[in-house]
Amino acid sequence: MPAIMERLARLMAIIGGLVLTSIVVMVGVSVLGRGINTFAYRDSFEALVPGLAKAIQNSGIGPIPGDFELVEAGIAFAIFAFLPICQLRGGHATVDVFTSYLPARANAALIAFWEVLLSLLILLITWRLFAGMLSKFGNGETTYILQFPIWWAYAVSVAAAIGASVVAVYCAAARLLGFVLPDPDGADL
Repeated sequence: MPAIMERLARLMAIIGGLVLTSIVVMVGVSVLGRGINTFAYRDSFEALVPGLAKAIQNSGIGPIPGDFELVEAGIAFAIFAFLPICQLRGGHATVDVFTSYLPARANAALIAFWEVLLSLLILLITWRLFAGMLSKFGNGETTYILQFPIWWAYAVSVAAAIGASVVAVYCAAARLLGFVLPDPDGADL
């Protein structure tokens, strides 16, 4: 089971990374296009090289239409896609100023408690995200510029959230078992 969870978490992180990289490239291209377009419409540039200014203006160079809509959808997916690897590696932020002085068994209990709580929270978010997707699907709402159905963005986020939920439940169960049945060698999850 740990190998399956590891593969799932890695696959989701890779897909999330590809989506995030695509978003970064798209934003860069959009900003560059916006800058070139703005420059082409400057009075000083039009007066200096009117032919080039007109060529740029007529070329269609400019910001990518609906770039912010794609960023919203992509970032939502990427966040849920990165959750499993973070959960599996125990990479969430922790503050151990006081707990570092507690015995190992008390720390194991605290870790198990927070793991279960975080898993319940991820399950709650997944459930509400699914409900939101059904609502958006039912009302036919679309994005303003690109006019793609909003439920599409919800659907890919729900898919990633389900993967995050599976890994979160696995991690919670493993932490609980690790607390109830401590490893005599002291090995971690």
